[in-house]
Amino acid sequence: MGVALVTPFTKTGEVDFVTLEKLVQMHIDCGTSFLCVLGTTAETPTLTIEEKREIRKRVIKQVDGRMPIMVGIGGNCTRAVVEELQNEDLTGVDAILSVAPYYNKPIQEGIYQHYKAVAQATELPIYMYNVPGRTGVNILPSTVVRVAKDCPNIVGYKAASGNLAQVKELIASVPPHFDVLSGDDGLTVDIMEAGGVGVISVFGNAYPLEMTKLVKAMEEGRVGDARNQHARLHELFQLIFVDGNPSGVKALMNIQGRLENVLRLPLVPACDDTYSDLQQALLF
Repeated sequence: MGVALVTPFTKTGEVDFVTLEKLVQMHIDCGTSFLCVLGTTAETPTLTIEEKREIRKRVIKQVDGRMPIMVGIGGNCTRAVVEELQNEDLTGVDAILSVAPYYNKPIQEGIYQHYKAVAQATELPIYMYNVPGRTGVNILPSTVVRVAKDCPNIVGYKAASGNLAQVKELIASVPPHFDVLSGDDGLTVDIMEAGGVGVISVFGNAYPLEMTKLVKAMEEGRVGDARNQHARLHELFQLIFVDGNPSGVKALMNIQGRLENVLRLPLVPACDDTYSDLQQALLF
C-alpha cells in the first residue's frame, strides 16, 4: 500500500515543510509500505525545480531507509526526462515513477522509444504510469510487454486508465517479475484479484491504516474481507475525485485537521457541496 504523497501548502501558498514532515511521520508510524513522492497528487507541475529538490531531500532524510521511496520523474520531452535522471542527485531514491509522455500524443512506437531512452538513463527500477485521462495517450498492453522485455530495469506499471479489462489483459501478458499496481483506489480489489500486487493510493493520504487493511486482506487471500472494506470506503473513494485530484483528498485531510485546504492554480479547492459531502462521509 503505497501512498501518492500530497504537497501541503501554507495559507500563503508556500510549501509547508512543517506539515510535510508530520505527514511523512504519520506514514512511518502507520506502516505505509512506500511513499510515492512528486507524482500527480503532489501537484508537481506547479512546483519549482528548487521546491522539488527540497521536498525530495527532506522526505529521504526523514524516512532514513525505513520504507522505500518512489519519485515521480516524467514528462513529454524525452531529452529533458533523461537529463533529469542523469543530473539530479537521486541518492536514497528506490524507484522512479515515470508518466506516459503527455500532450504530444505519440503513437505506440513513440511511447516505446521514450521509455527505452528513459530506462537507459538510470539504473534505478522504473515503473510506467498510464493515466490516459490526464495524458491524452493510452499505453497499450502490447507496448508494455515490449518495454518489459527490452528494458530490464522497467519493472512495473501503475494502472490508472479506469479500464479494468485492459489491466487484466496486461497482467496476463507481462513477465512474472513485472509488478502491476492499481492507480485507482476504487479498483484496487479488482486489480489485485486479477494478479496486481497493490496500489499507489490517493485515499491513503487521509486513511493509511484503512487502505492498508484492504490491501493486506487481498494479500492474504481474504477477498470477502477486502470487498467489505471496499464497500465501507466506497463513498469516500468516489467523493475525493468529484472535483479532481488532489482537491478532494486535500479537502478530506483539511476536515481531519491535517493540512490547509490550499492548492496551486490552476487547481482550486473542492467546492462547498463536495466539502460538505466529505464531512458527512467522514469515517472517524
